[in-house]
Amino acid sequence: MKKPVGEQELAVLRYVAEHGPATVGEVAERFGEAQGLARSTILTVMERLRLKGHLTRSKVDGVFQYASPVATQELLRDVVGNFVQRTLSGSLSPFVTYLSETEDVSDEELKQLQDVVARLRQKRKE
Repeated sequence: MKKPVGEQELAVLRYVAEHGPATVGEVAERFGEAQGLARSTILTVMERLRLKGHLTRSKVDGVFQYASPVATQELLRDVVGNFVQRTLSGSLSPFVTYLSETEDVSDEELKQLQDVVARLRQKRKE
């Protein structure tokens, strides 16, 4: 399992996963400036992510380009899994309770949840 990421790291990682491969300069200009992050901060965060195994780096025309080795969807699944393990001690019950009490679940999200429950039930039958 890869090392968990912090909030700022996750934001940069999501940006690279969705827009990469990208150089530090590109991420600093297109993402960092809007967030008030200096180029040096972006470099530090991207290198931390690379050392944790969340980004890969390759030299293209003398400049390092960073990329996520996994698709955004897989990245988010892993982040949620880490959250459930670390914060909720592996229990989904608090998360399900939160979903049942929030009014922010759209009709589309509710449909997705119903589809997930149907797939889980099908797996149990198999």
